[in-house]
Amino acid sequence: MSRSTPTTLGALKASGYRSRPVKDELRENLIARLESGDELFPGIRGYEDSVVPQLVNAILARHDFILLGLRGQAKSRILRQLTGLLDARMPVIAGSEVNDDPLAPISKYGRQQVAEHGDDTPIEWLAREQRYLEKLATPDVTIADIIGDLDPIKAARGGYILSDELTIHYGMLPRANRGIFAMNELPDLSPRIQVGMFNILEEGDVQIKGYPIRLRLDLLIAFTANPEDYTARGKIITPLKDRIAAEVRTHYPKDVETGMAITEQEAWLARNGRPLQIPTFVREVVERMAFLARMESRVDQRSGVSQRMPIAVLETLVSSAEQRAIRQDESDVVPRIGDIYASLPAVTGKMELEYEGELHGAGRIARELVSAAAGMTYDDYAGGADVDAIVEYFDNGGVMQVSEDAAASACVTGFGQVPGLLELADLLGLAPEDASDGLRAAACELILEGLVSDQKISRTRGGGYRRAGV
Repeated sequence: MSRSTPTTLGALKASGYRSRPVKDELRENLIARLESGDELFPGIRGYEDSVVPQLVNAILARHDFILLGLRGQAKSRILRQLTGLLDARMPVIAGSEVNDDPLAPISKYGRQQVAEHGDDTPIEWLAREQRYLEKLATPDVTIADIIGDLDPIKAARGGYILSDELTIHYGMLPRANRGIFAMNELPDLSPRIQVGMFNILEEGDVQIKGYPIRLRLDLLIAFTANPEDYTARGKIITPLKDRIAAEVRTHYPKDVETGMAITEQEAWLARNGRPLQIPTFVREVVERMAFLARMESRVDQRSGVSQRMPIAVLETLVSSAEQRAIRQDESDVVPRIGDIYASLPAVTGKMELEYEGELHGAGRIARELVSAAAGMTYDDYAGGADVDAIVEYFDNGGVMQVSEDAAASACVTGFGQVPGLLELADLLGLAPEDASDGLRAAACELILEGLVSDQKISRTRGGGYRRAGV
């Protein structure tokens, strides 16, 4: 803190500081950012023409709002980035539990400090990050957690009667005063607590153990919820729903390119080991798996398929390729389709299944997703390509075993026995002749997986390729 930063109420007044409601603060800072052209929500992709404009409207209108969306749609990240629209620092009365404004305290403690010390009242400054509180709604959350409770220990130590406001232990909502309070999964909050939140939002009144306390809190309150729960059939009380001014719907990426950009941004790929080269077509297969899962009838679409699935798959397949490179002493790490199959544990745990899906099993569905995604990617690169020589090789009894642990050089040698396979990879631009063995092996695996998807050859669970129907 610089020497010129006010540390007393008198110095704060002399500095010309003016307090303003937090919603006005957010609005004014948002307008400044819009005028400067700065990015509003860094790292949030795919929402530029949908979610972000609605959020901007809500903030400009000084509205509390709720983000409705399935899991893995960046709802919590958006809420946490709202702190970027707060002032860098904010003065509060030193020691205040509710971030009392030195110019207009709301708590008895704050009023007493100003009454006793006047312009010498000490103040401290909160960083914007300290003005954000977030709570996950669960059935065991109590009024004491959110609003507060009487604290007998405070009463005993201070010599107060229990009806004195100074005996209160404030909950999260009062402690977020002059800031942002976020409640995740709102419908999971018990109806009794929802009523308490509605009351303090609407009237500023709340009873703690029968003792009424007037709290004029200054807050932006934001919620998140699954759309399935935020309905008349869900667990949200109508009066509280009516007081939430804006409902903003989030969504999964609308195209593969956006999904790939999000996945690459979020995945941990900087392993600080051997050089890593992930073929673009491998990334596309990973992302298409998520898109296909979100359309799969055997997967519960009410639960959704989180964007965390392709992120986890990408991280796991890199680990599989990394492990192989270490064991085979290869100079670089190049993931291929077999590494995606090795990443199925990162898929099965990310899908909630319908009854039919439970009968088939998550493992089978995950393998089918990999095959279908590889087929779609192959079609993008090789639609209409002449593959007769390759198919004929397998129809005539040829087989090809590609182990996840096989070195790239060994794979290229084996793929060279299949007429036209390496040449097709070069022709399609997947892997030129002068490309590394790792990239050429990955390209050949994609072609073979594409032929499996087109039912021109078949694949065994152990990574073997043979004629169709076997």
